[in-house]
Amino acid sequence: MELKDYLRLVRAQWLTIVVCVVVATAGAVVVTMRATPMYSASVKLIVNARAGTADASTAYQGNLLSQQLVKSYADLLTGRTMAQAVVADLKLREPAGQVVPSLHASAVPDTNLLVASVTDPSPRQAQRLANSLATQFTRRAAALQLPSAKNPPAVTVSVAEPATLPTSPVSPKPVRNVALAVVLGLLLGLGVAVLRRTLDTSVKTVEDVGDLLDTATLGVIGFESEARKRPLLTDGGPHSSRAEAFRHLRTNLQFVDVDNPPRSIVVTSALPLEGKSTTACNLAITLAQAGRRVALVEGDLRRPKVTDYMGLEGAVGVTSVLIGTVGLEDALQPWGTLPLQVLASGPTPPNPSELLGSQGMRQLIETLESRFDFVIVDAPPLLPVTDAAVISTLTGGAVVVVRAARTRREHLARAVEALGAVDGRLLGVVLNMVPRRGSGTGYGYAYGYGYGAKHAPAATPAQVVLPVDAPHNGAAAVAAPDLPAALRERRH
Repeated sequence: MELKDYLRLVRAQWLTIVVCVVVATAGAVVVTMRATPMYSASVKLIVNARAGTADASTAYQGNLLSQQLVKSYADLLTGRTMAQAVVADLKLREPAGQVVPSLHASAVPDTNLLVASVTDPSPRQAQRLANSLATQFTRRAAALQLPSAKNPPAVTVSVAEPATLPTSPVSPKPVRNVALAVVLGLLLGLGVAVLRRTLDTSVKTVEDVGDLLDTATLGVIGFESEARKRPLLTDGGPHSSRAEAFRHLRTNLQFVDVDNPPRSIVVTSALPLEGKSTTACNLAITLAQAGRRVALVEGDLRRPKVTDYMGLEGAVGVTSVLIGTVGLEDALQPWGTLPLQVLASGPTPPNPSELLGSQGMRQLIETLESRFDFVIVDAPPLLPVTDAAVISTLTGGAVVVVRAARTRREHLARAVEALGAVDGRLLGVVLNMVPRRGSGTGYGYAYGYGYGAKHAPAATPAQVVLPVDAPHNGAAAVAAPDLPAALRERRH
C-alpha cells in the first residue's frame, strides 16, 4: 500500500478510528480515576571499602569491590529476608509476602550508591518503610562482611540520604495514561481499519473493477439519497451530477466498438438491489434526450420494475407479443415527448428462461433493432437465474451494473463467467451508487462545474429539455446526418 492508499483508508474508516481512540481514552480515564494513589519514598545507601593503606592500587581494588557489591546488594534489598526484617522492625500486620512487591532497588551506574525505594498508599508509611529498610540492610550487610569477630568488615554500608516524606503520588499518572491511550487507540483503530479492508471483498472503486476484470468501466453513477423516491433523471434537474454521469455513460457506450456498435444492450447485475432497472431506465432516457430513437424492453419477467418507475401499464408486453395475443405496435407505449417507447413485461410466464431464449424473442429483438436506434433490455440478475445470460446471446452485448461497496468481487467474477459461458458479449461495467469524495471510494463524482443547476426547476416527462443537437420533432434519427455522433455528444 502506498501513502495515498493509507490516507484513503483513514478517510474511509475515520469513524472506526475515532471510536477506538474514544474508547481507549475513556478506559484510561476510568482506570486512572479508580486507581489508588501510590506514594514512593527513596533512601540512598553508600557502599565503602575499608581504608587499610594509602597504597593507590589497594584503594583502586577496594573501589572495584564496592562497585561489584553494589549490584549484589541491589538484589538483596528486594528479597524476602529484608521484607521480614522490615515487618518485624515496624511490627506490621501484613505478611512479608505482601511487602516484597513494594520494595525496589537499583545501583547508580559507575558509583558506590544504592537507591532503595518503597511504594505505599500512605506517604508516611512509605517513608517509614524506606528508612526501616535502610537501617535493617546496613546491619545485614555488616553481618555478611564479618567472617569473625577479630576481622573487621571489608566493606561497610551506610545511609547517605534518608527518605523524606513524599508529597505527590507516583501513580497513577493521568497525562501519561491518557497519552498512551490515545496512541494505542490510534494504532488499534488503524489495525481494525486495515483488517476490515482486508476482509472486505466488495467492489468500491474503478481500480477494483480494473484489477478484477479485463473490461472498461463505462460509467460511475453517484449515490443520491433521493434516488429511491425519485429514481428517474427527469425527476431532478437536467444538470445534476447524476444526469451528467449518465451522459458520460451514453458517450462511452457509443465508443465501445466504433466499427460494430451495439444496437441492443442488456442491462443486468450480479445480484438484486444493485440498481440495474433504474440504470436501464435512465440510460434509455438519456439516449432519447440526445435525439435517438430508443426502445426500452422490460426483460425481467419475474420481478418487473421498469413500468413502475416509468409510470406505465405492465399488463401487456413481451409475453403478450411472444405468444401472439397482441401485436408489437399495440404493446409499445410512448413515454413523454421523447423518442422513447417502452415494451412492458406482460403477464408472468411459468417458464421465463425458455421464453426469453426462444426464436420468437430473437425475432422481436431484431424487429426492434430495425425500427429503433437503440434497444435497452432490463434483464434479471445473472447469478440467481439464467435469463440475462440467455438474452445476452440475442443482443449486441451486456452491461453489468455493480453497486459500490456492496457487490462482492467473487459475485462480479461469477456473473461475468456466466456471460462467458454462453458466449455473451460483455460491453462493460457501470459502477453504481458511488459515495461522494471523502468516503474512501477513491472517486469523487460531483465535479461541481456550474450550470446554475441549483436554481434549475425539476423537469417532468413532458417538459424535458433536449440538447441543442437534438431536434424537437419526431425525425430525431435523421436530424443533422452529416454531424458525427461524437461531435454531437461533445457539443452537448
